[in-house]
Amino acid sequence: MRIIFTSDTHGHVFPINYATGEQENSGLLSIAAQMEGEKEKDGNTLVIDGGDNLQGTPLMAYYLSHMDEYDLNPMAEGFNAMGLDYYTFGNHDFNYGYEAFKDFAEAMKATLVCANVIDKTCGLDIKKHVIHILEDGTKVGITGAVTGFVNVWEQERNLINYIIEDPIDALKKENEELEGKCDIKVCIYHGGFEEDLTTGTVLSDTAENQACRIIREMNFDIILTGHQHKPIEGVAMSGTYGVQPPDKAMQYCVLDAEYVGMDDNRDIKGRTLTHSGFSVMSFLIPVEKHYADFEKLNDANPGLKKMNQDLQIWLDEPIGCLEKEIEPEQKLECAINGSKVAAIFNQVQLEFTGADFSSTSISNDPLGLPKNITVRDVLNIYRFANTEVVKEITGADLKEALERSAEYFSIDEKTGEICVSEAFLKPKVEHYNYDYFAGLCYEFDISRPVGDRVVMLKKLDGTEIFPDEKYTIVTSNYRATGTGGYKSIARGRTVRTYTEEMPDLLIDFIKRNSPVGEIDNCRYKVRF
Repeated sequence: MRIIFTSDTHGHVFPINYATGEQENSGLLSIAAQMEGEKEKDGNTLVIDGGDNLQGTPLMAYYLSHMDEYDLNPMAEGFNAMGLDYYTFGNHDFNYGYEAFKDFAEAMKATLVCANVIDKTCGLDIKKHVIHILEDGTKVGITGAVTGFVNVWEQERNLINYIIEDPIDALKKENEELEGKCDIKVCIYHGGFEEDLTTGTVLSDTAENQACRIIREMNFDIILTGHQHKPIEGVAMSGTYGVQPPDKAMQYCVLDAEYVGMDDNRDIKGRTLTHSGFSVMSFLIPVEKHYADFEKLNDANPGLKKMNQDLQIWLDEPIGCLEKEIEPEQKLECAINGSKVAAIFNQVQLEFTGADFSSTSISNDPLGLPKNITVRDVLNIYRFANTEVVKEITGADLKEALERSAEYFSIDEKTGEICVSEAFLKPKVEHYNYDYFAGLCYEFDISRPVGDRVVMLKKLDGTEIFPDEKYTIVTSNYRATGTGGYKSIARGRTVRTYTEEMPDLLIDFIKRNSPVGEIDNCRYKVRF
């Protein structure tokens, strides 16, 4: 049998970078063309996806705000072209509410499999497990689950029609249900590995990623993981074989499994023996340029072509300008010296909510803004549907949050220069967990131990901040849950929540304040 697996495609249907307009080797339609060209699917092949599909590109942002104008869903079109058989939820698939996902699911020809998500309305036809019989008679038992941290991250209004159960408990139940009824068991898990796969070092003490625990406590033959965006071509652990593709539909996993019977030999010509006696080998296949022809794929899909044309008009709509262009900011440099982009984000949050302080992060990619700004530019620098939450925290809580950001820095032992800490690079690159704060003057001394690096903290006007005094801070709904290591923010009482999404607030701010000058809402220093 063969499994073709994608995950974390994040809205990438076409091989195009909408921010730059340049073609790239990516996209579901490119994968579909490559699968067809290479004749990769037959009666003994399953095509599976691991979730996180509705968020990530201007195409999906445009579609989700104009759904009523179209009779096709772009992501579903891409997966249907691939011949997708089964898929599960990703955490970002809840970001736009029940109706947005229902629109996607109803357009999909594939079967939705998820053991730990209950749909209160019963409108999604979620299967807890399925048994798929291949052409050669092999019975494949398939179940799936999404990380339980959906309950931590997601806005309550987006989960009103769902119950998200513990993935471990749900998968154990389905694993037992499949026992003895199939030849091979497959788990689709939208979560990653909580341990370093080389050293076994525990990478996180949270339940966000639990693939290693699933492997050890259950006897799945294959686990198809996602969420971490980490390219894992293949790993064998305790009789289970695991893979994970990177994000943005630039690569996909191909697993070949062959029944050889139970044997003590765990390495059969480069393959690995699973619990059920299947030998497995896998590959990460990059999307080839030959198949990633945007114009050809666009012309072959008239409905999507029309949507792309409408999208371009929307993206190129001028909304305002800056006094001076912001060049793309390199991650370490702006973490040390400040980010003009983050200053804008924080100013928007401060003005909208009236909080004392604001915190924000920026994505893993270097970001900037041209002098003349369009909708495209805003969606490029802020790609999430985050809303705003105001929390009440103490001065001690605030210092603790700043200490978390100070962990971002380390000292290179060879050069003696400041560098990015491994904690923000492995197992997943997480520059977005470095937060920029506004309304404050503060100073980090990186020569000091982690947890004791904030050596100065005051309000922007120079007045003292007292440990027991209470203040308000505005942040994203994502960060307000404490994710990324900011537990001190989560501990605070929630003062206000908002439904307005940051991209819309940014567009409004730029329209009202053009030309936008350089914003001075924070002063800080990093020394070592």
